Amino acid sequence: MIKRIDHVAIAVKSLDDALNFYQQVLGLTPKKVETVADQGVKAALIPIGDGEIELLEPLEPEGEGGVAKFLKAKGEGIHHICLEVDNVDADLQAMADKGLSLIDKKGRKGLAGMVGFLHPKSTRGVLVELAQKV
Repeated sequence: MIKRIDHVAIAVKSLDDALNFYQQVLGLTPKKVETVADQGVKAALIPIGDGEIELLEPLEPEGEGGVAKFLKAKGEGIHHICLEVDNVDADLQAMADKGLSLIDKKGRKGLAGMVGFLHPKSTRGVLVELAQKV
């Protein structure tokens, strides 16, 4: 069951430069900055209201990871939206049962908890992440 918008993710070329903007200009402080090696990114979560902004920098800017490809194709900008759910595995299965294409059939560890992605071709062109807090 979808509970709320958890975060909006933004692909950036330089996490340090982006964090400088969010901290110095907007006065927002990240609560978490980590490397998520299996997703090929260095990421930061910045709380704002009851949601967050996630900044994503590819570990290999010229690589084949999703964020690197996104930056090459579209440049910096909104990469995906994340919806908080109670049970990522059950919700991924429910989405598959409704005919949606999935990137992940089961949840995996991500910066926002256990996560799974729906393919943009099933969501009107928007990459949608489902996240279960753990």
